[in-house]
Amino acid sequence: MTAPVFVVEELPGPGARSAFVLDGPEGRHAVSVKRLRAGEAVVLTDGAGRWAEGEVVAAEGKDRLVLSLKDVVEEPAESPRITVVQALPKGDRGELAVETMTETGVDAIVPWAAARCITQWKGERGLKALAKWRATAREAGKQSRRVRFPEVADQATTRQVAALLSEADFAAVLHEDREYGSEPLATAELPSSGRIVLVVGPEGGVSPEELALFEGVGAKAYRLGRSVLRTSTAGTAATALLLGRTGRWS
Repeated sequence: MTAPVFVVEELPGPGARSAFVLDGPEGRHAVSVKRLRAGEAVVLTDGAGRWAEGEVVAAEGKDRLVLSLKDVVEEPAESPRITVVQALPKGDRGELAVETMTETGVDAIVPWAAARCITQWKGERGLKALAKWRATAREAGKQSRRVRFPEVADQATTRQVAALLSEADFAAVLHEDREYGSEPLATAELPSSGRIVLVVGPEGGVSPEELALFEGVGAKAYRLGRSVLRTSTAGTAATALLLGRTGRWS
């Protein structure tokens, strides 16, 4: 089993060799839940690409772990960068989508208030929902042993999504309607670097007006296969396909 990952706000600077104390919620989880003891290996990360291997020196109380750390490593960002614009699903399916996309390897997630979304993020409720998505990405990043967690952006409007698509090196909208003229994502010509932006619509699909706007900025309609996936699983399936086809899984 690989070493468990814990998140810290800041890692020691170059050449630091003093003992590092992991405390707070992460320390409590390490000591009381993981029950780590002297000699066991851990990985600390800031979630933004900086990480260091460590070894437990001692566990103190219920929430303090004293560690001996190796040098801090900077993991470069992946390329091409994959961003999924995720329409807001109902219930807890949003967290499910974020969790599985994170485990798969997506680089950024943009919550989208699509025209046909039943769920609406407004006021305090919207802020709480966004916080849940970000917490889910963090926990899924740790669980999948990532050291660079996906960014979860603020909720975007359709106009903001169009602007994001216009700047992409490859822009795609998942759309299952074959009569519309969508192409298979499995055979699309993909860039070897740069930015890929993929739009996943709500359960009711992307509206004709949204499709027209996105096409106007260079985003084409694509489909995954013969079956129609739910909005909470389509982004994960598409991300896996793109990671394999761009060589990031090679």
